[in-house]
Amino acid sequence: MPKPIVTSPARQNGKLAPPAPMPNYPFTAIVGQEEMKLCLLLNVIDPRIGGVMIMGHRGTGKSTAVRALADVLPKISRIAGDPFNREVVEEGDPFAPPHRKHERIPVPVVDLPLGATEDRVCGTIDIEAALTQGVKRFEPGLLARANRGFLYIDEVNLLDDHLVDVLLDVAASGWNVVEREGISVRHPARFVLVGSGNPEEGELRPQLLDRFGLHARITTITDVAQRMEIVRRRRAFDADPLAFLAAWEPQQRALRRRIVAAQKRVAHVEMPDDVLMCAARLCMQLGVDGHRGELTLARAACALAAFEGRGRATLDDLRRVAVPALRHRLRRDPLETTDAGERVLQAMEKTLGAEARSGSL
Repeated sequence: MPKPIVTSPARQNGKLAPPAPMPNYPFTAIVGQEEMKLCLLLNVIDPRIGGVMIMGHRGTGKSTAVRALADVLPKISRIAGDPFNREVVEEGDPFAPPHRKHERIPVPVVDLPLGATEDRVCGTIDIEAALTQGVKRFEPGLLARANRGFLYIDEVNLLDDHLVDVLLDVAASGWNVVEREGISVRHPARFVLVGSGNPEEGELRPQLLDRFGLHARITTITDVAQRMEIVRRRRAFDADPLAFLAAWEPQQRALRRRIVAAQKRVAHVEMPDDVLMCAARLCMQLGVDGHRGELTLARAACALAAFEGRGRATLDDLRRVAVPALRHRLRRDPLETTDAGERVLQAMEKTLGAEARSGSL
């Protein structure tokens, strides 16, 4: 019998080359789950919305959508080798690379594992440098890598509460401050925070859930034709990823152009007083605590208008973002049987009706 042919792994400079990474599934090829996709897109257009929490059944494309969206976005420019993905650094910055050459990299998507420690997330002292050189040096953590990208936390409802507190504070301020072992460091950490989880495994505390800008709920698709299409597309992708990506590249490019145009337009979108009044009345009618509800409604509605190429937010924009912006901010009533999303929609219709009768609309 002939001997089997054994192929050797590729080598680079005498070392084994790492395997080529598996390409991500294209965002535009994802079937259904429109609410989740819209929430992600709005956060990319205006990161001030505050991230998105995606709760739903296993195997519904939560992590696939996050990684796929990063591939749609245009690459970012940074100083080559900068640990914080910065495009500009000040003179004398201790972390600045010795050169100022720029490179273009994909938008970073950083996974935060459930077992990560606070030191791993925020950064800590470089033990090797301390032991071998006797110097105190900061070793950046996951927040540094996520700057200008996405920080994705799967099963965020199982993450330690103190770590969630840290993440939400950093996401809100855009800066990570580390003070320990005689080191004081402050570095940029602006990212879109995306959390996902299965509600059957427990909910986040309400005060933490409220810090996420949008809350998307996804369920297993029950339409037979859509379920068949999901299988067809996934089989085609698994059989030949490159050919599948090439087939969907026109749709990817079109979406990329829309996102870039919306990012430039969103700051100039007008928010009419009647729309803003409706947002405020809606939050009052639902008993939403604080003012994050109105802020999120306004930002999401303007982002949606920008995405659709308009310079003015409308009541229809407000209606379309009301559920993901407010469903997680409602006070919990153990005797309430109506779904939170349905309560928001019912309140929205009542608010619009009251505004119409008063002549405000």
